[in-house]
Amino acid sequence: MESKTGTKVVIRPRIGGTSDLRGFKVKGRFERIGPRQPKGRNTLERWLESVNSSSTAEVCQTQDDEGKTDDSGFQSTSAQSLDFKKAEMPSVSDTDEETQPLTPKDIAQEPPASPGAKDSAGSELTQMLLHSDGGLGRTKTDGCPATSGGPVKFSAKITDFFSSPGLTLRPRRSEKSPEKQGTEKETTPSDVKWLGTPISELKRMPECGASLPPLKDDHDRHTVMIRTDLLQKGKVPVSFPTRFRDAWDDVHVKMPCSSHNLFPVENEVRAQNAILNYSASNAKKKDFTALHLYCTKVNNVPIPLLKAGMNHSITMSQEQVACLLANAFFCTFPPRNSRKTEYSNYPDINFFRLFEGSSAKKFEKLKTLMCYFKSVTQQMPTGLVTFTRKRLDKPPNWKSSQTPLTKLHITCEGTIEDDGYGMLQVDFANRFVGGGVIGSGLVQEEIRFLINPELIVSRLFTEALDHNECLIITGTQKYSKYTGYGQTYQWSGSHEDITPSDGWQRRCTEIVAIDALQFRSFLDQFRPDRLDRELNKAYCGFARPEEKRQNLAAVATGNWGCGVFGGDTRLKALLQMLAAAEAGRDVAYFTFGDSQLMTDVHNMHSFLTQKNISVGKVYDLLGQYYSSVCKSCHGRRPDVSLYSFIYQQVSSSLAPDDSNMGSHLPIKCYPDGIAWWIKI
Repeated sequence: MESKTGTKVVIRPRIGGTSDLRGFKVKGRFERIGPRQPKGRNTLERWLESVNSSSTAEVCQTQDDEGKTDDSGFQSTSAQSLDFKKAEMPSVSDTDEETQPLTPKDIAQEPPASPGAKDSAGSELTQMLLHSDGGLGRTKTDGCPATSGGPVKFSAKITDFFSSPGLTLRPRRSEKSPEKQGTEKETTPSDVKWLGTPISELKRMPECGASLPPLKDDHDRHTVMIRTDLLQKGKVPVSFPTRFRDAWDDVHVKMPCSSHNLFPVENEVRAQNAILNYSASNAKKKDFTALHLYCTKVNNVPIPLLKAGMNHSITMSQEQVACLLANAFFCTFPPRNSRKTEYSNYPDINFFRLFEGSSAKKFEKLKTLMCYFKSVTQQMPTGLVTFTRKRLDKPPNWKSSQTPLTKLHITCEGTIEDDGYGMLQVDFANRFVGGGVIGSGLVQEEIRFLINPELIVSRLFTEALDHNECLIITGTQKYSKYTGYGQTYQWSGSHEDITPSDGWQRRCTEIVAIDALQFRSFLDQFRPDRLDRELNKAYCGFARPEEKRQNLAAVATGNWGCGVFGGDTRLKALLQMLAAAEAGRDVAYFTFGDSQLMTDVHNMHSFLTQKNISVGKVYDLLGQYYSSVCKSCHGRRPDVSLYSFIYQQVSSSLAPDDSNMGSHLPIKCYPDGIAWWIKI
């Protein structure tokens, strides 16, 4: 282009004479042209649609911790395993209010960085990429449904509520790829609700799945609690063995019907007496003996505990699950809420927390659970459910991976459980699975456990997840509909689940529970060890090395580890895309109403795939971003957003060398992170 003075201006980044992304460095000193533009505060009306509900609730918690930088370089490798000390891990189970997040304190900390000089290399790169509007990427991780004051109206969809805690919101600039710069700001029309690959082209179960091997019990790897030889479609599976086998030890669930139980059926008897008091005239006609004996008729095999470090599965019938949940409802399991017992690292299972207080949320939870119990008592379901604890022994070599990105469908509408049917559905989990489902928690994980209550029984035998573990649950049924989210959650009726079943009579609903780290400091999540942990956790949940990739369904996910966990939505989306690609799965991403996030993630995915950027190169760019931008940042957030940095680095490294055409000097840094150069 020509300037008014006749000087020729070209878009031209300075490169180091190589197309290798890993070798890119910036030398020299760059000054900001013009003062930083002030940022205006924005109201929630620009982020949330007005709706009819007038509920006012605090769905999120405020995050105002000051960010601290680190002085460590990007030095992790694929084979590196972090030293996660048991002593540093939380020793308590889920709280009564929300899911209990896992914090980066569980990972070995590095000393904080000393303040760097203004003309350090990292600061130079930061100054070169500074945005004229004060920096992209300063927005909070997720839009929060409530500010610190004033009423906020809620709608009846989860998509209107899945956002981050009580933070001041700033609309985020659409982060455009270099090819689109110099034009007007790109926006997505309001009637566009999805981008990328049509969701109909993504693989789902059972269509894409391979034939299952015969179901059989394996003492070391798979406990099967039913007679497989008598398994028939449409008939309730027969329990195995025929007689109750008692096991009172530290490797099996301690059952309420055990002769070793010091509190035999006490709670059931109390419940019986309380119920009979409501109808004293009919007390002599009512008999609760069946309640005491039902457990020994249905759950006859000792249920193994899925302890940390195990690779083991448990398959049981939906009738057996219902029996266990009925006992949990009446709080008959031996006490396990003491930190001095062997269950100190397990979630609560008895429902006593659900009966405390008079919270409206708990009323709605009880309605949802009663819908389940009514359904199974009227007509017992005939399927099976499998719970699998999985450990990742050898993480991928992320830095050297040549795997290309897979397909992406991204949408600002719909939900994982409804639109992601037949896919691998992600539970944004607490390390104590289920989080606050039987307490006061009511975010993504708790809601999923309520509408699919068979998930709750996993709390009975699943120890807290370690950094390299996940829990996979296959075959649960959805029994309820709901509206709202958090404080506005309401049960809205029963649901008829028509999901088809696989060869083991399990519904083709596969849910993977993966717990993200909680970040009090925004910059902390870009540290190499944090990136490795989140990548390996997601990969552990997505990968199935024993199966062929053409038989793997797409991953249905969303803003994992964001909201109250403090994760950056754009980083988390990128990490999940990398993990899914390495595992050989396509991605269906639900932004829960955030159309700008939909646009930004789609543009980044399109840019990377068009440039043939591999998983390993993206991983290396994440390391460069931390060492070049985050380490030299003295504020709470960097002035250069992650996506802008990636656009600039990739475009610079792939541009042809033009060293013989004269020297180039930077004259300005534009908002989207691309340096414009003037040819002398």
